[in-house]
Amino acid sequence: MTETILVTGATGFIGSALCRALLARGHPVRALHRKTSSLTALQDLSVELVVGDILEKDTLPSAMEGVDLVFHTAAVSDYWRHPDLVLRTAVEGTRNVMQAAFEAGVQRAVLTSSLAARGIPAPGELLTEDHNFNISPDRFLYGYAKYQAEIEAFQVAARGLEVVIVNPSAVLGPGDFNRPDSIVTEAARGWGFFWMDGGVNIVYIDDVVTGHIAAAFQGRAGERYILGGENLTLRECFTTVTEIAGKRPPWLKIPGWIIEPAAKIVEWLQPLVQLPFDSSQLRLSRHYIYCDTSKARRELDFPEPRPFRQVVKVTYDWYREQGMI
Repeated sequence: MTETILVTGATGFIGSALCRALLARGHPVRALHRKTSSLTALQDLSVELVVGDILEKDTLPSAMEGVDLVFHTAAVSDYWRHPDLVLRTAVEGTRNVMQAAFEAGVQRAVLTSSLAARGIPAPGELLTEDHNFNISPDRFLYGYAKYQAEIEAFQVAARGLEVVIVNPSAVLGPGDFNRPDSIVTEAARGWGFFWMDGGVNIVYIDDVVTGHIAAAFQGRAGERYILGGENLTLRECFTTVTEIAGKRPPWLKIPGWIIEPAAKIVEWLQPLVQLPFDSSQLRLSRHYIYCDTSKARRELDFPEPRPFRQVVKVTYDWYREQGMI
């Protein structure tokens, strides 16, 4: 049994699911949240609520008292809506959390990064933990921000804090109260009629949480672990989601030459219209961003990918129960 475990970003999708799993394992959990954060995702959990902000470092020392393990999950997930906050939250926020943990004598910190921080694989290649970010920052600010956050974490680790990094791929599952525009809800609203060449890796939220906890107790300090699910073509992905949502399968293929002009239009529309995606996501859709999870399976006993259809079904049912679709 550990002492109190601190979770930053505790009101978010991964953070709240992590709090739930840690409590189920008998760990006392302290949940860091901003004053303005909705507590819906934590409403039935017996966590210790602590108000703080990772961008206000003076609020962090008290949150670290009596803590020997920190999960840093806080991030700007809807990055296309808040581009001005993405890099600052990732870099400055991670620096503040890791520094506060080090100064408080915390033994270990797990940083929630992203597969996006590994960049784009070469054709026919799978992303591994050894890949480095290889995209222009202005083409994919979120991935660049996550990569820079890893650098910040390892800089503090060099001073003595044990740091383990996990890189989830696209996460799907029940409990995402803050994301009403996931691939499941968009398909249910009729936005799954098109497809393009490209591929994605999607992982179930429970598996991501399992990977986080294993990284904390089994992972090697100074290492990264990719937490992924099935590698799917976009057509396979959209077909499965539309079938479960009771919609017509994708019938319109978007040719590759349209992507760049469409991305330019999205950039023009972004300040005027709220969209469920941005130009960087559109450009990345042309690539097969598949990953290899063998390191996590080998060292963390990370599970084999759950069938994507099963993941979509439980997610769809949850959104229906919440009245979000």
